[in-house]
Amino acid sequence: MIYLDNAATSWPKPEAVLEAMTAFMRDIGANPGRSGHRLSVEAGRTVLDAREAVAELLSIRDPMRVVFGLNATDALNLAIRGTLRPGDHVVTGSMEHNSVMRPLRDLEAEGVELTVVQASPEGFMDPVDVSEAMRPGTRLVAMIHASNVVGSLLSIRDIGAIARDAGALFLVDAAQTAGCCPIDVGRDNVDLLAFTGHKGLLGPQGTGGLAFGPDVDVSRVRPLRSGGTGSRSEHEVQPDFLPDRYESGTMNGVGLAGLAAGVRYVLERGVDDIRGHEVGLVRRFIDGVRGIEGIDLYGGGDARRQTATLSINLRGEAPSDVGLALDEDHDILCRVGLHCAPAAHRTIGTFPDGTVRLSFGAFNSRGAVDAALDALRGMVGR
Repeated sequence: MIYLDNAATSWPKPEAVLEAMTAFMRDIGANPGRSGHRLSVEAGRTVLDAREAVAELLSIRDPMRVVFGLNATDALNLAIRGTLRPGDHVVTGSMEHNSVMRPLRDLEAEGVELTVVQASPEGFMDPVDVSEAMRPGTRLVAMIHASNVVGSLLSIRDIGAIARDAGALFLVDAAQTAGCCPIDVGRDNVDLLAFTGHKGLLGPQGTGGLAFGPDVDVSRVRPLRSGGTGSRSEHEVQPDFLPDRYESGTMNGVGLAGLAAGVRYVLERGVDDIRGHEVGLVRRFIDGVRGIEGIDLYGGGDARRQTATLSINLRGEAPSDVGLALDEDHDILCRVGLHCAPAAHRTIGTFPDGTVRLSFGAFNSRGAVDAALDALRGMVGR
């Protein structure tokens, strides 16, 4: 079996992730930050280890500015709904995942003004177009770092500078890039960065969070939940400091144990090494698929300007039929359809049918690329 669906969730996980989660459940298991006994303290250390690992990966000096939640969608909702009010203006792009578009459309119906900047048919965003979309009342710029459909990368440093000059917060959806591409929150002018644990960070599902840039005033982002934090328990109002301001309720200790192990694996192997490996896989696939008559490849076709996510279609064939044949006849697992990103498919011209998405990862080999190409050649031949 060849797994090429890493843009949905990475698999397999490093063995250290499985070991860390098992050890937490077997040897610790207590509620982090809720008691003073040794197991609770050890659980708290596990959460802190995850926080410090993510902060190191994103070049954040203060680990307390890493706030944990359920996943990137949860973090994006916190950043978007916690920032915008009726009458505010927000700028986003036409390659966004529904994790950004749906909250924005909900708020648009409540009086938030929304501008969607059109990307190119290859999925790239021109910073000049973003600059022209800014207004005096722009409060937030929310954009995906890399498309989950064609992998096209956004120049976050340039767009972050535009948002900063306008006095707006810059929110980056890094679900597809954290752990796969180098990110420095401060250097890249990022104010709020949403990440998920189960993709490039190689951790389990049900983990993720929102990272706050060094200069962000947290009073600009109101919490969406309030409740028990284990701190300031004598007060009936939510703590106003990080990370407790946004972390009500029992933490996912076992999940964060796995996340810490996944991020530590990424740090030890090196993001640059993972990036170089994936660029090589993408380049090999692009070079191979261009030689197969009858296949359309979407995106920019430049391995250096995208992640390891590619979209194709076989002319005259439904994406669902192609995906089923890859699974049943060739043991190749991928994802077909609209990938929760209808705006992106409208941009690249594949709406409403979508595409066949092949997404490589840190543990795929060149042999996996060649097997996929061989399978596609055979399918076109038939």
